[in-house]
Amino acid sequence: MSFTSFSGRAGRHAAAFWLGAAAVTLGVGLHLPSYFLSASGDFRLCGTAIDPLMIVGMVAILGGTLAAAYGLLPNDAQPCRAEADAAGPAGEADNPAAADRLTGAHWALVATMSFALVIDVMKPATLGFVAPGMVIEYGLSRAVIAFLPLVALLGTSLGSFLWGSIADRLGRRASILLAAIMFIGTSTCGAMPSFAGNVFMCFVMGLAAGGMLPITFTLMAEMVPARHRGWLLVLLGGLGTAGGYLAASGLASLLEPHFGWRIMWFLGLPTGLLLILLNQSIPESPRFLLLHGREAEARRILQRFGALALLREWSADRTTGLSEETAGIGLFRQPYASTTMALNAAAIAWGLINFGLLLWLPADLRNAGFTVAGSDVLLAQSSLLALPTAAVIAAVYARCSTKWTLVAMLALCAMGLAGLCLMQAGSAALGDKLLLFVALLMIGSNGIIAVLLPYAAENYPLPLRGRGTGWVAGCSKVGGVAAQLASMCAMVPALGAAALVLAVPILAAGTMVGRFGPETRGRILDRADRSFAH
Repeated sequence: MSFTSFSGRAGRHAAAFWLGAAAVTLGVGLHLPSYFLSASGDFRLCGTAIDPLMIVGMVAILGGTLAAAYGLLPNDAQPCRAEADAAGPAGEADNPAAADRLTGAHWALVATMSFALVIDVMKPATLGFVAPGMVIEYGLSRAVIAFLPLVALLGTSLGSFLWGSIADRLGRRASILLAAIMFIGTSTCGAMPSFAGNVFMCFVMGLAAGGMLPITFTLMAEMVPARHRGWLLVLLGGLGTAGGYLAASGLASLLEPHFGWRIMWFLGLPTGLLLILLNQSIPESPRFLLLHGREAEARRILQRFGALALLREWSADRTTGLSEETAGIGLFRQPYASTTMALNAAAIAWGLINFGLLLWLPADLRNAGFTVAGSDVLLAQSSLLALPTAAVIAAVYARCSTKWTLVAMLALCAMGLAGLCLMQAGSAALGDKLLLFVALLMIGSNGIIAVLLPYAAENYPLPLRGRGTGWVAGCSKVGGVAAQLASMCAMVPALGAAALVLAVPILAAGTMVGRFGPETRGRILDRADRSFAH
């Protein structure tokens, strides 16, 4: 496979990437014998020594990651004029109707990015399923085990900032591939004999996962025609989030009873490799290419997606003078301050649910008498019920109302929390409704994050759009950090009381969005940006 499939042009470092990817894969493979030899002891490695093969594997993973990163560096050579002229006849850029259609290339991108989001969401969701096994193997308290997701969330927060810089330097596509390489490498967490080793690898996993979500939505927003952007991004977010938790819970119910909790970490190997193999469906962003003067590459990609009509328009955008100085305003100054506060409140509330209650649920269900398989099956069934609702949410978002769709998702979360609270309080009439309440919670939670980032992007003009969506993404992790700090301080109440406490920020966020959130249905972002600039 040519390096053109990564950078969009012939590169000088193709061998470095492929050798790096092979070295990382080999390094993970050298950890597998230790895991398989532990089968007679129920796959427990606590207290065992790190063998020489694992040490060689760690060196191979580190060196391979660095080599792959070097291989993804763009070729600094400027495209020749002949290449630009051969990219396609100029007349193709005069058909604006063609740029408004979804092509096969768009759908291939949607499928690949959906898979990328499933992998990304599955990483933190897996923490809830490995935690009970780690507690038993390492003899940890609930407060100590909470350190694992806390470190992962801190890594994710840092990764969000780090991956933004990487995306600006390497491009969106290369950043996604580098994250896939790190997903493969961090699967060695399954062979770590100590809890400290698991914590460190979990932090590195967070670094890789932190930037996948915003980079994916950034790339999609820059590739999807404006007419289809809203519903498609919401559908993508919904399917990715629901699919990630479904994959984590489903694989846990199938594999964990037979192979122990460590098998969940090793899933990073096949999923990361598959994402790399799907790279042909991931283009580089034409806006990124134009920003760096690579017009021939942008023309080639736009031609492939049937959108050459956008080339002249996007090239002109570089001279409109949009900047923070043109705006003269900020996120926390009107007319955007109220909207910013409402969206950030919704993000924090979602983080408390997603990285708090949903991560506590497997252990809470087992404490309530469910077996490992029984609790995993219940959560898998709830995720399966939530999955098809992504299409409904996307349709309502695009055809009815953007802000009220977000409010409705917050309300569904509140209903699920209320049901759990009443059931734990001893309401006999609700005793057989656990699946319904968990499903409502998951549908609402998946819907919130699916709608929140696209809605945030539609609320801000170009000079503030990236920062606004970044704040929302960051605040969602702040909620998760707060939830895990509560676990570490042994301040987590029983399931019913926790549901009651978390219903307060959910209801407050819904009220704020209903009061201050603008309606953005039908808003054309490019036109709004130009009128804002002038």
